Amino acid sequence: MTLHLYDTYSRSLRPFETITPGQAGLYACGPTVYDYAHIGNLRTYLFVDGLRRALEFNGLRVRHVMNITDVGHLTSDADSGDDKIEARSARSGKSAWDIAAEFTRAFEGDLRQLNILPPTVCCRATEHIAEQIAFIRDLEANGYTYRTDDGIYFDTTRQDSYGKLARLNRDGLQAGKRVDLGEKRDICDFALWKFSGVPGQRQMEWDSPWGLGFPGWHIECSAMAEKHLGAYFDIHCGGEDHVAVHHSNEIAQTEARHGTRLANFWLHGAFLKTQDAKMSKSSGDFLRLQSLVEQGVDPLAYRYLCLGAHYRSSLNFTDDALRAAASGLARLRSGVHGLGEAQGDADPVWLSRFAAQLNDDLNFPRALAVAWELLKSDLPAAVKKASIARFDAALGLDLLRWQPTELAVPAQVSAWLAQRETAREERRWHDADTLRALVREAGYDIDDTPQGPQARARAS
Repeated sequence: MTLHLYDTYSRSLRPFETITPGQAGLYACGPTVYDYAHIGNLRTYLFVDGLRRALEFNGLRVRHVMNITDVGHLTSDADSGDDKIEARSARSGKSAWDIAAEFTRAFEGDLRQLNILPPTVCCRATEHIAEQIAFIRDLEANGYTYRTDDGIYFDTTRQDSYGKLARLNRDGLQAGKRVDLGEKRDICDFALWKFSGVPGQRQMEWDSPWGLGFPGWHIECSAMAEKHLGAYFDIHCGGEDHVAVHHSNEIAQTEARHGTRLANFWLHGAFLKTQDAKMSKSSGDFLRLQSLVEQGVDPLAYRYLCLGAHYRSSLNFTDDALRAAASGLARLRSGVHGLGEAQGDADPVWLSRFAAQLNDDLNFPRALAVAWELLKSDLPAAVKKASIARFDAALGLDLLRWQPTELAVPAQVSAWLAQRETAREERRWHDADTLRALVREAGYDIDDTPQGPQARARAS
């Protein structure tokens, strides 16, 4: 069964074939570590994790590279403003290096709580300055750069193909520009190397053939992706906000150096929205994963919520949606736990059904529906459990490791459970429904397991 993925570059659903048989190279844009990740950012990393798990589900060995942007990402995509990390340092009194380390640790903690697989390689921009300088020197030798008072810039007018990823209308951009270009020759041109200004004023700066300074944001990913995966690899992915600028510029740089578009497939995840607006750090109003944890939400309930929407569809975050996801995850866990300790083999027909949805451009909502259908089927418990274990390698919900907490069920609730079971055996369905309603009013849900009915505290 062939995996099909939607390639942003070609705007088409394409069969996925690896460049090297049996291996897949995957580069995912990581965080700029000047602040905590919000749950909208984390939706993108859950999408990347689902992609990686799908590749591995299909038997591929994945080399997953993710960058940490710890220098060079300015407050404006137009190469103006302060470096985000230096700006945070100035506000907090902490060093830029300490800021980057602090928020990198926090980000890694978020990934662990969401059961996101760690990348094969996690590379920091500050540890690849030599590679970035070498890349820029080659661009300079190939005639793609020019110098201004504040840095070395990439000349996008040298490429007729510039902006193909985003289908940019360059004439329209020129006609509608409302910004002062300074010494930039074109609105689409971007910085490769920025000069420091007064030496020592910045905490993060390096010597280069062009003078003391620091790399531009876009050159970092091109250089690190090439070092760890080569000049042309299988998949590059990130959020949809990267299409128009960051990823278009990555492609431009690599085409100018090597004549490739860097990756065979370009995949992009859609935004998480709150009240139909994109969640953004710049607004100062964003929600962290830790905020959910402090409210008693299991982080994997957020993962379950994201599994319920296709990665290319916007997801509107609400408290009601999160509560429903928490309840769904609790029922799924309880159902899998109720299968007992029996050992068996996965059912090939059900594996094929699950794979068909997974391989249809990572259709996790339908794949999750297959898992639910299997759980409710008449297959032996051992077969169900073995099959769901295989499914969960892709879903990432850690279902088999979950254990219920000891719950002190009130005597009255236990009595209603027993009465309901008797009513069901006697086919008194109305009485059974009435007793279930009483249990729910008392704050409990009922899971019907092979070991009998069990009460579970309702998700808040």
